[in-house]
Amino acid sequence: MIFRLTEQLLFPNPELAEPDGLLAVEGDLSTERLILAYQNSIFPWYSDDTPILWYSPHERFVLFPDELKVSSSMRRVLNSGKFRVTFDTCFADVIAACSIIDRPGQDGTWITAEMKQAYINLHHQGHAHSVETWLGEELVGGMYGVAVGKVFCGESMFSTVSNASKTALISLIKSGEYNLLDCQVHTDHLESMGARMISRKEYMVILNEGAD
Repeated sequence: MIFRLTEQLLFPNPELAEPDGLLAVEGDLSTERLILAYQNSIFPWYSDDTPILWYSPHERFVLFPDELKVSSSMRRVLNSGKFRVTFDTCFADVIAACSIIDRPGQDGTWITAEMKQAYINLHHQGHAHSVETWLGEELVGGMYGVAVGKVFCGESMFSTVSNASKTALISLIKSGEYNLLDCQVHTDHLESMGARMISRKEYMVILNEGAD
């Protein structure tokens, strides 16, 4: 059953989500609602031609820091000092770049103008964060997401230079700030780096353990 949200600030039980993870529609992208959503394993994912869609997959694709696999070629890139990595220096630029980067197999972007502003607001409140990869003074890669305690819910990443987004991802994981990276959507690339599926029940335990 798919639930229709109202102005009331609440979500249905995530266990009631459809097989594809769709739980609810409509509502808004206020900072308060987004925080409540992430605290309950729910996130928005929609496009300009649909209402706001809220998902809570029955399994979560995640990466534990101690299970990270870095290839020998990537280690050489990291050790070369080719890239400079920063945190939270230009969140709006990172999300803007993520919204326009071409992605194989995708027509357009799910990062709408409304979505961008909502996550910029989250960033201003200290809940959303970015990692930036620089080549000289040029922003060439990065990622952004939402922090829930010791869990980082990765939303999107971009790269205009080979290995720039990987550098951002590895730097985030190795920062020691988080016990888990929630990748949300399966990709072969992330699986090759050590990401795997866990149940929502296991995910919620980890989420609650690190809650403020």
